Amino acid sequence: ENREASPYRDWYKGVNFGWTSPMGDPFGYEAWQGHFSLPCLNLSSPDVKNYLFDTVWFWVDTFDIDGIRLDCANVLDFGFMKELRSQTAAMKEDFWLMGEVIHGDYARWVNDEMLHSTTNYELHKGLYSGHNDHNYFEIAHTIRRQFDDNGGIYRGRTLYSFVDNHDVDRLMSKLNNKDHIREVYTLLYTLPGIPSIYYGSEWGIEGRKQGASDDAMRPQLDLEKMQKENPHPELTAHIAALGKMRKENPVLADGKYRELVLTNRQYAYARIKDQDAIVVAANNDENPADMSIPIPVDGTYENAFTKEAVPVVDGRLQVHLDACESKVFRKK
Repeated sequence: ENREASPYRDWYKGVNFGWTSPMGDPFGYEAWQGHFSLPCLNLSSPDVKNYLFDTVWFWVDTFDIDGIRLDCANVLDFGFMKELRSQTAAMKEDFWLMGEVIHGDYARWVNDEMLHSTTNYELHKGLYSGHNDHNYFEIAHTIRRQFDDNGGIYRGRTLYSFVDNHDVDRLMSKLNNKDHIREVYTLLYTLPGIPSIYYGSEWGIEGRKQGASDDAMRPQLDLEKMQKENPHPELTAHIAALGKMRKENPVLADGKYRELVLTNRQYAYARIKDQDAIVVAANNDENPADMSIPIPVDGTYENAFTKEAVPVVDGRLQVHLDACESKVFRKK
């Protein structure tokens, strides 16, 4: 209506009255990834920033939210995210900012000035393909590169870990051997990072992207029906037990990572903080395996779930794993 005189002209990027948009508007504008139903906001406009900050304040004040997930944070203006961090910290001291970032150096986004965490797509890929390919070296290399105490590029940072989400195929559909699924979740909950569960995956539902459609990965679920007709009750119980164990063992949240045993098909590591330690052992083979694992901290150990004592011989845990099995041990 007001064209060049519109007070909202500078709210959007690349507004140009010399051409018509594909949506039929009598002007053009910059669109997110070419989708002209999604005009790009001008995040350097003070009016736009104040509008967005006021919106966050509304959600904090009215609904007491504790954080925000920023979609496609990799294309957002860095200056805006720095201001957002400053604004939200003033609203709520422990307010949390997490960004969706697929590729790149996550440290560019996760730092004291910007976001508290980003999605860890690099680990996501390793968690399923490392089992499909019988290649624990892939997972171990990723963790060593990211979080090793000597040279890990993200040490001191906490990334958001996942095995499936609204944009990728469900884990149960990606695994060549579905018996590996409990191992994958064991690693998700015990490796460095913040573990997350995508709705429905606690029941092991399947779903793959169909062409350009994500609908199959995002089904409507009937909670009461799923609880009554749970297709994988053992998986649901395992994830619940992992959540309880993580809550009871803070070392899994901020303990240092140490690799203990590594072959293509067997993997053991520890999370350590002071004299506290958790040891994880996993076997991706379709055959049983016996492992001799050096203990990271002297003492006696027990199965973290069953509380059963585990023999320590000459400073090593003697562990038997069935096919496609993982175990977690806690220093008593």
